[in-house]
Amino acid sequence: MSRFNGKNILIVGASSGIGQATARQLQSEGATLFTAGRRQPDGLQSTHVMWDATQPGEANLSALPPTLHGLVYAPGSIRLAAFGRLTPEHFQEDFTLNVLGAIAILKTVIPALIQSKSASVVMFSTVAAQLGFGLHSSVSVSKSAVEGLTKSLAAEYAPYGIRFNAVAPSLTDTPLAQSVGLVSPNRIEAAGKRHPLGRIGTPIDIAGMVTFLLSDESGWVTGQILGVDGGMSTLK
Repeated sequence: MSRFNGKNILIVGASSGIGQATARQLQSEGATLFTAGRRQPDGLQSTHVMWDATQPGEANLSALPPTLHGLVYAPGSIRLAAFGRLTPEHFQEDFTLNVLGAIAILKTVIPALIQSKSASVVMFSTVAAQLGFGLHSSVSVSKSAVEGLTKSLAAEYAPYGIRFNAVAPSLTDTPLAQSVGLVSPNRIEAAGKRHPLGRIGTPIDIAGMVTFLLSDESGWVTGQILGVDGGMSTLK
């Protein structure tokens, strides 16, 4: 029997990258998928809700079932720039996408998560929230807030059986990373060598941790920030 048979999982941001890889793995293991985002994910069997994380007003999620067993909030941004070139609006945009969007979704679905009595929520931080990387001030601010939100909600909702954890990847080969030039044929080898395991991550690497955190196998794991980063955050 598959790990996720009979489980309703909502994935926000399943149209590409880590969110899509997670959705595909969950689908292969029997989950009933619900997705939210600006476009319908290709190749997935899901009930989709149109929602824009950059303008996170109250979400109309009436298509969702009364019980949710898991939530993955996968939208993200990669804004790398010198602090002097960043405006307050840049920081606000990243904070809205990464933090306020997650809050808006959670405000809507917490009752459905409570109904399951053993739900799991997975959000995303970054290795840059722990390590000091130049040019990362905006993303580090918003992802550090995600880590604080994760730990606070893990404490608050533990009595309801809801677990909150965050995954903190290092550089991963996603369409977003490719679009900003972080992953390209002439840079990928050098980027890999900066990681103790000698390569950058793949969406499947991260999806494996996410599905573990959503599964009953991680039933005693909550309030954690889990580095899936090729050893970047802890090894020299």
